[in-house]
Amino acid sequence: MRHLRIVPDNTNFGFIRFRRFSFPTSAVLSILALVLFFTHGLNYGIDFKGGIAMQGTAISGKADVTTLKEALAPLNLGEVQVQEFGDAGQVLMRIALQPGGDAAQQVTADKIKDTLAKDYSFKGEQNSIQIIGPSVSQELVTVGTVGIFVAILCILIYLWFRFDWQFAVGAMIANVHDIVLTIGFMSVTQIEFDLTSVAALLTILGYSLNDTVVIYDRIRELLRKYKKKPMGDLLDESINATLSRSVITHVTVALALLALLIFGGPAIHSFTATMLFGVVLVGTYTSIFIASPVLIYLGLRPGSHEAQAAGAKDAPIGAKAAE
Repeated sequence: MRHLRIVPDNTNFGFIRFRRFSFPTSAVLSILALVLFFTHGLNYGIDFKGGIAMQGTAISGKADVTTLKEALAPLNLGEVQVQEFGDAGQVLMRIALQPGGDAAQQVTADKIKDTLAKDYSFKGEQNSIQIIGPSVSQELVTVGTVGIFVAILCILIYLWFRFDWQFAVGAMIANVHDIVLTIGFMSVTQIEFDLTSVAALLTILGYSLNDTVVIYDRIRELLRKYKKKPMGDLLDESINATLSRSVITHVTVALALLALLIFGGPAIHSFTATMLFGVVLVGTYTSIFIASPVLIYLGLRPGSHEAQAAGAKDAPIGAKAAE
């Protein structure tokens, strides 16, 4: 049976030659993203601004999100998010922080309960009412930011031991590049930045790392095999060798995320939009045009001490002839 070939086996496209364009472009876009972040800012959601989170259950057993929003509209609560989940008609409502301190939040929660008393119950173990104050929201911002930086640090340490310091630094540059551009995208589009957005950023880190490590592993393999081959040609061969896998993975992920973006509803809109941009657009570009060619500027060369040591033990028979 013939296997499906998305990319021909003899593909030899010169990706590395575009580094003189990709690096300046990425540098300009990264600076612009940081400027937008500090000047334009992000559209923080209720998780980071504070507000009221209420979980209730439809008395009839079936929740109607549209009717619920219409019932709350006369209360003039500002931003209101309603999400249906579970099989028992459960709904999760997030209401923007109301002026007047904690007392005003409690009064607002009581108004909502009274307004929806005929159709929804807020009693029982599976239901709850939480007041998210400014101090709690600030703590969430801090924890989310620390979580992202800890993830990057762990990635750096892992790659340092798994490969060599050039690979570790290259992957870290690529990951920071992905995060910065994604945050710039969120600042431009002003899509809501909440806890699901933090989860999206961490997922982008993991996906980008996986894609980068696949290419890095092939680069290391060829470093052991060829000790005199030009570094640019070696990187091109590594990228082309993994191109079929990259195309299949990125297309399937893009189709899944696109379906979620179109049909998933507003509850996961910020998550899917961020993932679609960060994973498919930025992550794909970064792995090929940033993470790989940056190894040249970090001084990695065929015949380095690690390649020589590994090549003496593991190089396949006939490697010298291939040189």
